[in-house]
Amino acid sequence: MTIAATYDEWASSYDEDRNKTRDLDGLAMKELLSSSQLGHTLELGCGTGKNTLLLASLSERVTALDFSAAMIEKARKKVTSDNVSFFEADITRSWPLDSGQFDFVVTNLVLEHISDLAPIFAEAHRVLVPGGNFLISELHPFRQYLGSQANFKRSTPDSEEGAVKVDAFTHNVSEFLDRARDAGFSLLSLREWWHEEDAGRPPRLLTLRLSKI
Repeated sequence: MTIAATYDEWASSYDEDRNKTRDLDGLAMKELLSSSQLGHTLELGCGTGKNTLLLASLSERVTALDFSAAMIEKARKKVTSDNVSFFEADITRSWPLDSGQFDFVVTNLVLEHISDLAPIFAEAHRVLVPGGNFLISELHPFRQYLGSQANFKRSTPDSEEGAVKVDAFTHNVSEFLDRARDAGFSLLSLREWWHEEDAGRPPRLLTLRLSKI
C-alpha cells in the first residue's frame, strides 16, 4: 500500500485516535508561533487540518497541500476560513507554485515519509521570499532508532494486532542540517520536545526553524 493510500485509510479516525506525537506537535506549534505574523504561509502535508486552524489565525493567507484526498476532504470540512486554500499535491514532485511567493513554509510529521530530502529543501527555498522561514517539526530520529513509527489500528484487523504502519525513513539531525545548508538556509533554532508522559525517554519531536539566505 502506498503512503498516500495508507493516509487515505487513516483519515476517518486520525483526529480521534490517541496520538501523543500528533498532540505534542500541536503544542509545539502553538508555543513556537503564538506571537507570529506569518504573511503568506505554505503548509506542506496539512493532513486533516490539525495545524491549519492555528496557521490561518496567524497568516494573511494559507496555501495547504496534501497528497491524501481523504485527509484534504476532512481538512476542508474542519477549516472554513476564507484565507485558506487546500490543494491535493505530492510534494515529492515539482511544486506547482511560483518562486518567491511565500513568507513562511511549514511541515509537520511529513519528512519521515520521504526518502530524499534534498528536493524538498530546494523547493522550499525556491518558493520563499528572501529571509523567509522554513519550520520543520518531525518525529525525533532517536525515537525512530527505538522503533517508533507512525501507525494506526484497523477496526477489522488484517495484520498483526490490527496495526498498520506507515512507511518511514530515518533522517539524522545532521542530515536535516546538511540538506538545509546545501539548499541555502541558515539555522535559526533547533529544539527537542518531550510529551508529559515521556519522562526518562529520548525526545519525541525535533523542530528546526530555518531562514532563506
